[in-house]
Amino acid sequence: MTPEKLKTSLPKWKLVDGVKLTRTIHFKDFVEAFSFLTTIAFEAEKMGHHPEMLSGYNRVEFTLTTHDAKGLTHLDEDMAHIIDAHAAKVVA
Repeated sequence: MTPEKLKTSLPKWKLVDGVKLTRTIHFKDFVEAFSFLTTIAFEAEKMGHHPEMLSGYNRVEFTLTTHDAKGLTHLDEDMAHIIDAHAAKVVA
């Protein structure tokens, strides 16, 4: 994924070293953050593509990469869109 495509397709994500996408999402509290994390965990399981997910009190940080490909694939882009769609429902 090129930086230009990222800006238009996934503007809330950052490209790291050309091989990872990252995004941190902030929530109003722990319960909202953990609920979101759980929702994405079920989506990831359905896809068979599991992001790194780090959670703090009111935030979740996602890192997407395809380890087998040693970089980004359509699975990472698809997962980023799924995360964004769910975030749009709960994050103001």
